[in-house]
Amino acid sequence: MGVDTSSPEIEIPLAPSSARQTITLIIPVYNEMDSIQPFLDCCSTALAELADTCEFEFLFVNDGSADKTEVIITQARAKDARISLVNLSRNFGKEAALSAGLTHATGDAVIPMDVDLQDPPEVIPQMIAAWRDGAKVVNAHRATRDEDTWLKRTSAGMFYRLFNLMAEYPIPTGVGDFRLLDRDVVQAINALGERSRFNKAIFSWVGFETAEVSYERPARLAGETQWSYWKLWKLALDGIFAASTMPLRVWTYVGLTMALMSFLYSVFLFVRVLILGIDTPGYASTAILILTFGGMNMFALGIIGEYVGRIYTEVRQRPLYIVRSYLHGDEQETRDGS
Repeated sequence: MGVDTSSPEIEIPLAPSSARQTITLIIPVYNEMDSIQPFLDCCSTALAELADTCEFEFLFVNDGSADKTEVIITQARAKDARISLVNLSRNFGKEAALSAGLTHATGDAVIPMDVDLQDPPEVIPQMIAAWRDGAKVVNAHRATRDEDTWLKRTSAGMFYRLFNLMAEYPIPTGVGDFRLLDRDVVQAINALGERSRFNKAIFSWVGFETAEVSYERPARLAGETQWSYWKLWKLALDGIFAASTMPLRVWTYVGLTMALMSFLYSVFLFVRVLILGIDTPGYASTAILILTFGGMNMFALGIIGEYVGRIYTEVRQRPLYIVRSYLHGDEQETRDGS
């Protein structure tokens, strides 16, 4: 791929030009059997206007589904050779499934999107137009999130503000994984070897020329979301700790501040007793200080533990995902252990 792994710099080869461009849609799925066929039908209608200039591929990444998702995709693939299927050996999570899709995608540009049609295919022509105008990354911005609950909208807004406050490379507010990525961008992302992944931050880190289109996010078409609030909380922590060392740096400043305050308070007590001769019983103040500093120490150790855990994950060098099988074009089922 033209990448020198011995150097921190990443060299991106020029993508070959073609009159008829190939666009790969990456669709991670987990227990989404009711959404597969409606998604394909909607894409066929929405993308018909681009049939003369673009060839679309549908790359499904089955993230260890326990229902008939794999069976339905396989049946659809028998009727449409544009459909490819990557089966992971178990549920690795959406970030790993998306990474698997980026690795196996072969198009001149790729578009990760959800199968529940909350990422409407009708926006894709606008994204391709911006890409042809020179943008390497085209973000799809959610103009509204009225379909989400108040709690989800509020927590999402707080996360974006907190993340961008701490991150060296902010992520655009209101933009999910639904975006167009040029082949050059995909190659740069695939060259990264980290295992604790937060793809939204990675998309921002690699840079390149960026454009944006807006859309109204519709309600989910079928099934139920697999994202519980606990999973969203863990994703938020992964995003913050994977993209920034600011939480560690904050505790350096907190420690310095508390040390200064402790020194000044010690001087105050010393002068008070020495000059005024007032004895300080000290039980209440001592208890408060011990509890306060003890709680802060435990909190700081927890943050350090989050980073140590991610260091442990990186040091083990386990693969980000394991492919159980891969169905592509006219090829038979293959197996890949990476």
